[in-house]
Amino acid sequence: MSNNLLAGKVGIISGALDEKSIAWKVAQRAHAQGARFVLTNAPIAMRMGEIKKLSAECDAPIIPADATSVEELEALFSGAQEHLGGKLDFVLHSIGMSPNVRKKKDYGNLDYKFFQQTIDVSAMSFHKMMHVAEKQDALNEWASIVALSYIAAQRVFPDYTDMSQAKAMLESIARNYGHRLGVQKKVRVNTISQSPTKTTAGTGVGGFDAFFDYADKMSPLGNAPAEACADYCISLFSDLTRYVTMQNLLHDGGFSSMGISEHVVEALTKMAETQQA
Repeated sequence: MSNNLLAGKVGIISGALDEKSIAWKVAQRAHAQGARFVLTNAPIAMRMGEIKKLSAECDAPIIPADATSVEELEALFSGAQEHLGGKLDFVLHSIGMSPNVRKKKDYGNLDYKFFQQTIDVSAMSFHKMMHVAEKQDALNEWASIVALSYIAAQRVFPDYTDMSQAKAMLESIARNYGHRLGVQKKVRVNTISQSPTKTTAGTGVGGFDAFFDYADKMSPLGNAPAEACADYCISLFSDLTRYVTMQNLLHDGGFSSMGISEHVVEALTKMAETQQA
């Protein structure tokens, strides 16, 4: 259902790889709510994914950009403004990658060159995006910038390794740039800490299926699906959240407030009984 929450608004959506991607769902929801936007992803990710299909569905041009490159981001923001006919109202940063996670290196045996790549791609790219947007004066007043995070920024999830540091840095950048852009142009900057989600990237983390089930049992509402996260992004892009900024917003079905749940107690009890039998 469309309420035209984003009618007349224009922006950039990064990170849509395939139909499992949260960014993909955000693009579909934004289009349905009346927004126009440019899609972007790294050239290598575009070769792996299906972004052209999304581009046709949403009538959204694609401007490839490596988010670690200031020069390519400059071309992205200037190209987006040229195509959309003016300054931007929203930007989605849905970018994350860890070579250490992909290669299943545990936390005590990280490759530090990989670690630097993780930080650059997953966190510093967010700073670079806003740096370019600021220098180009590419944002309208009350624009909204959203990045996707995860609770591993605050808590230990061993298989998430160096992505935990990247997400912590991402959230810190949101607070600091949120202050800066808020003072300058009343631009809002927030992160969303999403439930474990069965995206292509998410399922690449070791033990994902077991943790997905655990989080679902821990959360009073269950894990928030990608579609619901997309709806939350749309609300943050809209004028209904004009005074929400510099926040890490938990979108996890209540997981972050739980100590233990009845479902987990039952599962542990059954496991203990089985071991004793």
